[in-house]
Amino acid sequence: QVQLVESGGGLVQAGDSLRVSCAASGRTFSNYAMAWFRQGPGKEREFVAAISRSGGGSNYADSVKGRFTISRDNAKNTVYLQMNSLKPEDTGVYFCAARLTSYSALYTNDSHYASWGQGTQVTVSS
Repeated sequence: QVQLVESGGGLVQAGDSLRVSCAASGRTFSNYAMAWFRQGPGKEREFVAAISRSGGGSNYADSVKGRFTISRDNAKNTVYLQMNSLKPEDTGVYFCAARLTSYSALYTNDSHYASWGQGTQVTVSS
């Protein structure tokens, strides 16, 4: 399995921007579809964004569409989540996930992913 380590979380104010990163190691990164999920206080983990192996395709939850952008740099084995116009309801632990796949598909269900990072806390104050 690929190992994943998130970074870049922090405390910001509503309306601010933040970028979180996820560094992968152990396997060929370009063979993995990637995604970000989050879990808010007292909430279940939810899908945020997904990106295909090449980075040519992406998908977003309706709640973040137009504000968040997922990207990846296969040369650096890293996936990013750029978060703009942050809201208090974006608060939570952000996890990246990886799925080994032969297809240029997007996966939005957490059951599709076998590898997970430990998470990074994002807190948005009002």
